[in-house]
Amino acid sequence: MVRDKFDRLLWFVLLASLVALTFILSINAPSSAGQNGSKELNKAMDREMTYRARVELINKLFGPVENLRTNGHQQEALLKLNELIRTYPGEAHGYILKGQILGDAGALDEAISSIVEGVKLNGDYVDDKSPLSRRPQIQRLVDEGTKSIHERAAASPANPNIATLVQKNNYLKSRLAGGCE
Repeated sequence: MVRDKFDRLLWFVLLASLVALTFILSINAPSSAGQNGSKELNKAMDREMTYRARVELINKLFGPVENLRTNGHQQEALLKLNELIRTYPGEAHGYILKGQILGDAGALDEAISSIVEGVKLNGDYVDDKSPLSRRPQIQRLVDEGTKSIHERAAASPANPNIATLVQKNNYLKSRLAGGCE
């Protein structure tokens, strides 16, 4: 089969390519199923650490607002909160806190709207197992809102603002019942 130098060279290049390919595949292949499991464990740990760091950051950023709220300084808390919401518009915690403060002040419509914004940004606030959960407060607000909104809707059924509010309240009800967006 091997007839001349050119044929020998081709066979040598082919053999060297096969050896190199085998070597490359053996280096990149996982040696056992345990490595895959440890990679997944590392990913899960990374996700958990990231989540915990996020919770700590939220507590650090919004802690002063919580202190103002619990000490009865609602207006100051709202001012500080609006500042934080402008700085961190994608953070749901600001909207949730704003909804709680407005709900405590009796402004149910604005409170429900703010809570909806927060829950749309991060559904952990209605999850019982989350450290960010505000489920009991949201449930209380939805229950109060349901009574108030349905009374007003019955009084003026053609009001589009009330219809929007009913939709928002129903959205919160469905999220509390375990529904998703």
